[in-house]
Amino acid sequence: MDRLSSFGVRLHRPANPAHRRVVSPASAWEVAIKVSLKKLDIGGPYRGFFPKHMLRTYFEWLLITDDHLAVVADLPFHHKDPFDRLMIAQANWEGIPIVSADAQFDPYPITRLW
Repeated sequence: MDRLSSFGVRLHRPANPAHRRVVSPASAWEVAIKVSLKKLDIGGPYRGFFPKHMLRTYFEWLLITDDHLAVVADLPFHHKDPFDRLMIAQANWEGIPIVSADAQFDPYPITRLW
């Protein structure tokens, strides 16, 4: 968690399970690709990494829906990364904040926390 801000570190600690915390499959997909390309070391094999950490920190999957994809289709191209564009669309459609250090998220009508 070297790259996380202190807010990001606090967010990933076990917390009150009554507060809904979600992760997009787009995040897991991007991590899997980076692990396979040896661009990211997660300290072990990818298989089981997300479920183990999600259970420990009370995160759940925010499944990708057709509504999310429709938002992607209408997003302006302030940000080109397809994984980030999907997460922006999910945050927009669901009305939830997104945790990211990426300032390229800021032109979109979402709340970015970091």
